[in-house]
Amino acid sequence: MSKKKRINLALQGGGAHGAFTWGVLDRLLEEEDLDIAALTGTSAGALNGAAFKAGMLKDGRQGAKDNLDWLWREIGATDMGPLEGWMLGISPAAVSQAVEMSPFYQGLDMLQRMTSPYALGPFYNHPLARIVEQFNYDKVCAQSGPDLFICATNVRSGKIRIFAHDEISTDSILASGCLPTLFQAVEIYDPKTEREEAYWDGGYMGNPALFPLFEPHLPQDVVIVNINPLHREELPRKATEIQNRINEISFNGSLFRELRAIQFVRDLIADGKVAEGSMKDVLVHMIADDELMTQLSVATKTLPQPYVLAELKSAGRIAAARFLDTHFDKIGSESSVNLRDMFD
Repeated sequence: MSKKKRINLALQGGGAHGAFTWGVLDRLLEEEDLDIAALTGTSAGALNGAAFKAGMLKDGRQGAKDNLDWLWREIGATDMGPLEGWMLGISPAAVSQAVEMSPFYQGLDMLQRMTSPYALGPFYNHPLARIVEQFNYDKVCAQSGPDLFICATNVRSGKIRIFAHDEISTDSILASGCLPTLFQAVEIYDPKTEREEAYWDGGYMGNPALFPLFEPHLPQDVVIVNINPLHREELPRKATEIQNRINEISFNGSLFRELRAIQFVRDLIADGKVAEGSMKDVLVHMIADDELMTQLSVATKTLPQPYVLAELKSAGRIAAARFLDTHFDKIGSESSVNLRDMFD
């Protein structure tokens, strides 16, 4: 019988493409020899993390799977009926590109570029609020179960804020995914400044933040579920492609900075330059499918499409299974990601 392993999960944001993380979590929950000690998440990662924890505390692993299924059904992962068989074999990339070229998305994109979300005045309503309000916050905020950390960016200071335990609320989860061109900043009271602070998407300063996972009581291993491609071979030329790549680089930048810090600390430990046990030797792993993600249009990040969501979930399950088959034995002993190669 194999030894049970404990990991932390770092869940990136990426709009509706976070359905990939849904698939990853769905597969990891089936691995009885794997325990998830903590989750840190931004935007879609925050949604997935909250659904995971609430479901886990309600009814264990099956409860977490059921709650994630509920979340993504609410977002748009509906049963397509006869259409699903008809679309079988069509690539999600083709569907994603078709959504981007549709008159509806083109008009929405133009409106977004020309107007502020504040222009709606009293008619403004956050489209995800009705979903996020339904989370069981007694369980999401509980001290028991896996630790959960939600990341948002303070608009005024530009600093990251981490929400944990009883700080997590509908507002903090919405703040974590608040893209400023789409949504009004979410205002939340900060006891440190003793006033309401405005927050935007956590991806600007932590996508997701890794440092909350460095606490002594948490395991060494951090598994990053990556949605935003680290590398794109093709040069973006269309306006939407350029803007999308700018966002990917920006949102991956904070992650790269933390990974560089991890490698720096690992070098200090390896060279004996710090006292044993004074700094955590973090082991890094990653679950991703850059080949798929580079083919998808930015349109299906903001306009969920059932077929694409289903394909993303399937891709996430396959990527998680591949990670477990290839790297499960490394958990607890070595990183499966060569950070030096990543930076070079």
